[in-house]
Amino acid sequence: MATTKTGETGLINKYWIKIIFQKYAIVLILLAMILLVSILSPAFFQVRNLLNVVRQISVIGLLGMGVTLAIIALGIDLSSGSVLALAAVVAASLAQRPDWAEAKFPGLVLPLIVPILAGLIIGLICGWINGFLIAQFKIPPFIATLGMMTVARGFALLYSDGRPISSLTDSYNFIGQGEVLGFPIPILILLFMALVTHVMLNYTRFGRYVYAIGGNEQAARVSGINIDKVKIGIYTYAGLLSGLAGIVLSSRISSGQPGLGQGYELDAIASAVIGGTSFAGGVGTVWGTLVGALIIGVLNNGLDLLNVSAYWQQIVKGAIIVVAIIIDERKNR
Repeated sequence: MATTKTGETGLINKYWIKIIFQKYAIVLILLAMILLVSILSPAFFQVRNLLNVVRQISVIGLLGMGVTLAIIALGIDLSSGSVLALAAVVAASLAQRPDWAEAKFPGLVLPLIVPILAGLIIGLICGWINGFLIAQFKIPPFIATLGMMTVARGFALLYSDGRPISSLTDSYNFIGQGEVLGFPIPILILLFMALVTHVMLNYTRFGRYVYAIGGNEQAARVSGINIDKVKIGIYTYAGLLSGLAGIVLSSRISSGQPGLGQGYELDAIASAVIGGTSFAGGVGTVWGTLVGALIIGVLNNGLDLLNVSAYWQQIVKGAIIVVAIIIDERKNR
């Protein structure tokens, strides 16, 4: 009997170890990467550099949360980088310094809330259009968001005449460059939106519907869920996060540029997938996406400190995405 109980205890312990490893493997990978990079480059583990890493991934983190919702519901969003650029140039054009604005448009000195609202509204509109096309016309999310990616980038170039929009107000630049109690504002924005998104996904009816659609769309429809309404909500929220990311990035570099965000949609997708969001649908967490974004940030920063070519960084990043998808497929199997 004692031997049997000992064997059962061992099996239970192995089971829990396996569960814990599966749930927190991504965190262990992140810690291992931090340890390795810190050994190879002591400059990495300085507080200023660590804050800089999180500040850099704040934009990818915002985009990644929107992409996470889309992937959970068996969709995708390829337009986030272009929507970011369009929101950035529009917001920047409304956040001009008084001396510059008065010279060209007398009397046109707008309060800070105006460019912020403009950037968010641009994101909302683009996201709503994505959701409407997907829900009402049954266009595959890949095609609908690919079209928006091209259209939004074109509008960004058209609106700005292909040129950067600079001479931004100090109050606008403070969003991306300022600090509160030693914490960069982009990090605080990321944490706040992560909390909002986490609560929405896990403690609201809308969040349950998102997971239900990803788990089995037909069953969700039969159970009375308004699939079209939820899908429009998903992409509208993703667009809002893209607009916010555009405001953060343009204020951080003090310029609204139509070329901003190129390739960011791939980093956002990579963050979600590395963080455990499954392309099979119905699986994904906000904290996992943030850890995925941190892994990309640590990887980029570490390779920069080690003077590794940017070309190799692209190769490594692509390989990580493929490996993450292979692991996800084996887990689902």
